[in-house]
Amino acid sequence: MKIVILGYGKMGHEVEQVALSRGHEVAYRIDTEQDWYRNIDGIADCDVVIEFSTPATAIANIEKCFELDIPMVIGTTGWYAQLDDISNRCKNEGHTLFYAPNFSIGMNFVFKLNKEMAKFAEKYDYQLDITETHHIHKLDKPSGTAVKLAEDIIDNNENYEYWMLDEDDETNVNNDKMLRVNSIREGEIFGIHEVNALSDCDEITLRHEAFSRKGFATGAVIAAEFIQDKKGIFTMEDLI
Repeated sequence: MKIVILGYGKMGHEVEQVALSRGHEVAYRIDTEQDWYRNIDGIADCDVVIEFSTPATAIANIEKCFELDIPMVIGTTGWYAQLDDISNRCKNEGHTLFYAPNFSIGMNFVFKLNKEMAKFAEKYDYQLDITETHHIHKLDKPSGTAVKLAEDIIDNNENYEYWMLDEDDETNVNNDKMLRVNSIREGEIFGIHEVNALSDCDEITLRHEAFSRKGFATGAVIAAEFIQDKKGIFTMEDLI
């Protein structure tokens, strides 16, 4: 494949190394809006855009790819409030978009385990909470991964109706229907996610820790391979 890397920071560099190791060509490395428009004709002839930028620029980047009708893999989170609108446009206009809150293959296995633990917790009266820890440079809070964990718990456990970031709970009221999410930003941690289940008898912790960015980059490149010759909107559940 001829790949465009949109957002040439630490993740972009990692995507480049994985793509080259899998036999692909990195045709363009785009880090500014000027880079995009300077190379727009060549970008239009490429096979896929892999995007890891910022929540503030994610929607504009998606729209740029839609305008060129080039398949896109987007690893940026923090824009999901507009997911329904983007999904509808993608389907109605015949574009291709692959998004995921986390591209790690291991984390996506944890997503499956989390759904089962949510059901178990409801049946056997365990209280659940989520803690996520990331490096100090991460802009969105909580992480998109933590949001997915929380929403999957709510979908699979009738004891919870909504989630709240712990620091936003000014009343500090113990509402049984609220799922607490704690976000920590420290050091250069690549990503730790924990779902904790507590009962009067014991405690269970479902935990995933990323040791580097390679797992996220590998999943993103595999996703780019997966959507070749496909139309529509896809997630890691489709890939796995």
